[in-house]
Amino acid sequence: MAKEKTQSGLTMKHKIGYACGDLGGCMTFALMGAIVTRYYTNVLQVNTVVLATMLLVWNVWDAVNDPLMGALMDKVFAKKHSKKGKFRPWLLRSAPCVAISFIIFWTVPTYFKGVTMLVVLFFCKILYEGFYTMFNIPMGSMLSAMADTDGERASLSSARGFGSMIGNIIPMMIMPQLLAKFGDTSKAFAIGGTICAAIGFVFCMLHYAWTEERHVTDAPSEGSDSVKFTDILNVFRVNRPFLALCIHGICICTMQYVGSTLGTYMYGDVLGNIGMMSLASAVGMPLGIVALIVVPKIADKFGLERTIRTCLIISSVLYFVLFGAMMVLPVPAVVYMLVSALAMGFASVSIYMQWGLVGEAIDYNEMITGKRTEGSIYGTFNLTRRIGQTVGNSAAVLALGWIGYQAGAATQTAGTLTGIKVLVVLVPAIFVLGSWIAFRFVWNITPDVRAKMAAFKASKEAPAAAAEE
Repeated sequence: MAKEKTQSGLTMKHKIGYACGDLGGCMTFALMGAIVTRYYTNVLQVNTVVLATMLLVWNVWDAVNDPLMGALMDKVFAKKHSKKGKFRPWLLRSAPCVAISFIIFWTVPTYFKGVTMLVVLFFCKILYEGFYTMFNIPMGSMLSAMADTDGERASLSSARGFGSMIGNIIPMMIMPQLLAKFGDTSKAFAIGGTICAAIGFVFCMLHYAWTEERHVTDAPSEGSDSVKFTDILNVFRVNRPFLALCIHGICICTMQYVGSTLGTYMYGDVLGNIGMMSLASAVGMPLGIVALIVVPKIADKFGLERTIRTCLIISSVLYFVLFGAMMVLPVPAVVYMLVSALAMGFASVSIYMQWGLVGEAIDYNEMITGKRTEGSIYGTFNLTRRIGQTVGNSAAVLALGWIGYQAGAATQTAGTLTGIKVLVVLVPAIFVLGSWIAFRFVWNITPDVRAKMAAFKASKEAPAAAAEE
């Protein structure tokens, strides 16, 4: 039986350190959204057809490398069992690699032309994504190694939410200013990429310095030497909480990306006030901050899963009511903005707090399988989120053609406007409801099951306590 040492109590330093992880990671990853497309097309002048093909391959790689990296970390630890920890060594290895590969991505391809440039660009992106995954998987998995209770999981999830929010804002303040000063030039992107990589590296190292694996195993547990890459297939079969999380990951990310992809069409074509989108963002951020502050306290009292489930059903109801109203009434843009922001705010609670439930699913998996495979579980959960993101983004674009949207037309047909309402309001309502169903009918960690998990954990800790006396 493994000997396990547990440090009691999360400190403020732990929480700030955990927040620094997503802040540091997002400092680079945030620029891989809308900004990077300008780099591809305006600086490197990549043909759009070629770019679409490369994006498809990159997306497949992004999806596959998450569970593979997680399984690799589990397997390496089961074999070598480093006393330095299961995840922190990977953080130390990957943080400088993320920064260096990110700078390379924004600089090296600009020195080449034609097919050579495309080959260099392709492998630079593959390199960065691989190192980013090498950092992101242990960073996310650290939550389960640091938290014991719903309150601790909620606190760390909230901290991660704050870090993510700040890490996404800073790059989007830096890069637009550089583009305004230097234009769409290789110099602007190189400077911006280097600055964001440097800032991100500092926060990634703070994450390493200010966090600790509170559950440190000194010797392999029973069965740990048999950790296999295929273990995750058995997890899907026996671990209902993990299955619920995967369903939720696909549903919530599909909802998110359908809404974000088509939001401009709702405000511009249906409501006739595209400028209201800026106000919607201004309203949404305070709601997110309030949620990150309040929800951990509520979760500590009522339970994390129950809190998330309640927020999801409220969000779904708000979306359904909003859709019904828009089908029979001319809803003003400001009313739509307020109600949709509120609905998204409640749904976002599940996004901010889902990491705590991943930790509980990991604990449950250890109880029923005898193996603690945080990396595989976290990595595969990330895979389901990638699937939702890809489906939401791609399906939304295809659906515009299905509903007859005419680009550049002064007005759209009544059928097209109805189609936009369905896609932007009804579809999110259905997918948020899907997440609620996953937690209501698939998730099976009840108070009785939680008591069994606590007893299992106590039985593991008892030999360690006896050995120390």
